[in-house]
Amino acid sequence: MDQPIRGDARLAPIVAGTEGPAALAPEHALLSEIVDALSGGQLTATSLAELYLARIEAYDRNGPALNSVRALNPDARAIAAELDDIKPSVGRPLAGVPILLKDNIATGDKQPTTAGSLALEGARARDDATLVKLLRDAVAVILGKANLTEFANMLAVDMPSGYSSLGGQVNAPALADEHGIPVVQPGGSSSGSAVAVAAGLCAASIGTETSGSLLFPASQNGLVTVKPTVGLISRAGILPLAHSQDTAGPMTRTVRDAALLLNVLAARDPLDPATRKQRRPVDFTAGLTADAIKGARIGVPSDPADPLNDCYYGKLPPDWVKVMTETIKVLENIGAVIVRANMPTLGWIGGPGTTMAVLNRNPLSVHKGTIARPPVVFLYELKHDLNLYLRDWATGTDIKTISDVIAFNEANAGKALRFGQDHFLAADLTRGDLSEREYKSARAMDLLSAKTRGMDAYMNQHKLDAVLFAGATGAAIAAKAGYPSIMVPGGFVSGTTEGKDTPDYPLGVAFAGRAWSEHKLLRLAYAFEQATRARKPPPGLNSQLAARP
Repeated sequence: MDQPIRGDARLAPIVAGTEGPAALAPEHALLSEIVDALSGGQLTATSLAELYLARIEAYDRNGPALNSVRALNPDARAIAAELDDIKPSVGRPLAGVPILLKDNIATGDKQPTTAGSLALEGARARDDATLVKLLRDAVAVILGKANLTEFANMLAVDMPSGYSSLGGQVNAPALADEHGIPVVQPGGSSSGSAVAVAAGLCAASIGTETSGSLLFPASQNGLVTVKPTVGLISRAGILPLAHSQDTAGPMTRTVRDAALLLNVLAARDPLDPATRKQRRPVDFTAGLTADAIKGARIGVPSDPADPLNDCYYGKLPPDWVKVMTETIKVLENIGAVIVRANMPTLGWIGGPGTTMAVLNRNPLSVHKGTIARPPVVFLYELKHDLNLYLRDWATGTDIKTISDVIAFNEANAGKALRFGQDHFLAADLTRGDLSEREYKSARAMDLLSAKTRGMDAYMNQHKLDAVLFAGATGAAIAAKAGYPSIMVPGGFVSGTTEGKDTPDYPLGVAFAGRAWSEHKLLRLAYAFEQATRARKPPPGLNSQLAARP
C-alpha cells in the first residue's frame, strides 16, 4: 500500500533542470500549450515527466499531502525517455504528454488496477482498457493511477468523497474534521483525478462517472470535465459500477483541452456495444469561438412562482444563488436566450420502484441507523458487472466475485471497513444475472422519468440547446438518460450544508444536453469560459517550475 510520505511541509519552488529553461506554471499550463512546447522543442517528454514527478513528491507525498496519486507507473520515466525525439503530430497528438488514470481503469502493464480496495491490492489486468490503448496510440505517457472513492462510491452509505481503504483520503487544500475527513470534500468518486489536475500534478487526467463522479469533483476543484453520452467513450476494461450509466471522461483545466482529449478517446469499440450508435464530429475543437453561444436557447430549470417544483434552484444556498445569477447575466450578455421554466415534475421526481431501502450501518455517518435509498439499477448492475470484470479482466488476485470482496473486507474489517459496506451487502442479495422484474422495471422507469418525461420533454417544449445547472445538481437526471454534461468553472462559494465556515472553494456550472450533443455543449461552455475566466488554481501550490528542453 502506497502511503503519502509526510515530510517537509514548505511549499518551496521546484526546479526540474536549470539550463535553457522553458518556464512552465503547471497549475496554469494548458494541454495545448504543453503540446506546443513539446512540438517546438522547448520541452522533452523526459523533462516534462520529471517536472510532474517532482510536483507529486512535493505536494502529493509531502507538503499538503494531497494524496491524489495512488501509485506511480514504474515505467513512466523509461517511456518518456523513449519519446524524447518524438514530437506531437496529427497521428501522435499526445506524444510525451503525462496523463493520470483513475484507479478503476485497467492497464495491462505493471500497474495494479484496484478501485481503491484493499481486497484488490496488487490485482492487475489482462490488458489495457480500450481508452488506455487509444491514449497509448496517441503516444501519451501514462504517469500513474489516481486515488478515488472506493469502488466509485458504491461500497458504503455516506462514505466521504475521495476515501478508499487502499489509498486513504484524497485531500483538497482545506481543513479536516476530527475524523480526518475534509470539511470541504474534494468531490467524488473521481477525486484524485480532479485534485491532481487542479494542483498541476499532470497535464490532464481521465476519470469515470455513473452519476456525478466527474461533475462533482470538477466543480469542487475548479476544472472542466465532459461527462459524455453513454457510448461516446468505450467502457471496456473499466472496473464498473452500473453499465447503464457508466462512462469515462477527461479532467482538464480548459474546455479546449477537454475537446482535445475527446478527439483521442471517442471511438467505436466492438468490446462495448454502447459505442455502436456513436455520433461524433471529426474534430471536437472545431467551432470553439467566443461568440459560439449567440442565439443559443439555454434552459434554467427554475420557476419561483412554482416553488414546490423548483427543485434545482429553489433551495440553493445564497452564495450559490449569487454565482448562478452572475452566470445567467453573463450568458445573456454574450447572446444566449435564457428560458426560465421548471423541469416537469414527472421528470425530476423519479419513477416508482427506482430506489431500494438499505439500512445505514456506517459507524461515522451522522445518519447511522436510518434508511438510505440508493438506485435499484446501481445495486443490481453492480453485482452483475463487477463479477464479469473480476472474471474477464482481473489477474493476480484470488478475488473473483463481489461475495469475495465482502468476505475479505469482513476478515480485515479494521482496515477495510472504516465506513462499512452496506451497498455491497445489498447488491450481493440480488441474483447477479439481471433477470429480476424489479430491476427491469426500475431501469425502464429511470428512462421514462429522466429521459422521456424529463430532459426530452423539457428541451422539446422550450426548444432548448442546453440546460444549465449549478454544480452537480443536475447530474442524476442527465446520467439516468445517458445524456452528456459539461462542467466549467463558474465562481466561488464558502461554507457547508452543516453550517461550518470554510475558505472559498470553486463552484462549477454545468451545461447538459441531448445524446451526442457534446460538440454543441463544448462550444457553449467555451464561450462562457472565455467571457468569465473564472478558474483559479488552489492556493499555496502556485510555485513556478522550470524544465529544460
